[in-house]
Amino acid sequence: MGTSEKPINESLKEYARGITGGLLFSLPMLYTMELWWTGFIADPLPLLLYFIVGMFLLMVYNHYVGIREEHSLLEGLEESIEEMGVGILLTAFILWVTGRIAPSMSFSEISGKIIVEAVTVAIGISVGKSQLGGNTDEDKESKISQKITSKPHVLRTVNIALCGAILIASNVAPTEEVIVIALESEIFKLLIIALLSISIGGAVLYYINFKGAKTTVVHSTTWNALVGTLIMYAVALVSSAFMLWFFGRFNGLSLYGMVAETVVLGFPAALGASAGRLLIQS
Repeated sequence: MGTSEKPINESLKEYARGITGGLLFSLPMLYTMELWWTGFIADPLPLLLYFIVGMFLLMVYNHYVGIREEHSLLEGLEESIEEMGVGILLTAFILWVTGRIAPSMSFSEISGKIIVEAVTVAIGISVGKSQLGGNTDEDKESKISQKITSKPHVLRTVNIALCGAILIASNVAPTEEVIVIALESEIFKLLIIALLSISIGGAVLYYINFKGAKTTVVHSTTWNALVGTLIMYAVALVSSAFMLWFFGRFNGLSLYGMVAETVVLGFPAALGASAGRLLIQS
């Protein structure tokens, strides 16, 4: 979409912002047992109507608020189809990595769970693409970036990252779903969740021109980006462990169970420590 009118790198950043927005706005729903169950028991006709309503909302949003100010109805439909497609793929991946869908399940159960969640994810993707991009005034960004690069405030950055992590992750920290996902997930899936958390958090801070990144993040070197990403994930894990302890989710668990829970909750916490932090600061 739009690759003929803009560099491929910019299109990739645009979609990466969309994916981040989709996760930021819908991850608590992807961690919600009631929605898993709704997808399992829903009849095909209501699911179809729900999907159609979701496509209609995407088209309306893209026409009036989306990233392109002027496009035809056909272009808006194409953009909405692409966003819904990305939303379905992203939803399927998250549900798979958290163990909510598996090849042994029936097609109706898998498709039901994906559709129920994907509509919200797709709308989040559309919002993320259009609303979460950084300032395009490069001269202004460059001047502000230079000022901040010369005076980094590590303690302030960590404090606001903690606020962002707790703000996002606290929506799911008290729930049973974190325990269910953690104890049912295989080790390799926990590793995938950890790597995904680090990758998305690092991309938000240093690659995709996320809203607020140019004016709040020091990223002059690869070393700074690596250290900043690791600090971000450390903040996410610490805040996750604290919230799980506070809500009594460690009671009676082995060390493995505690670590698994922390990694699972670390995913939304990492989004908060990166994307949420930038939104708070900007």
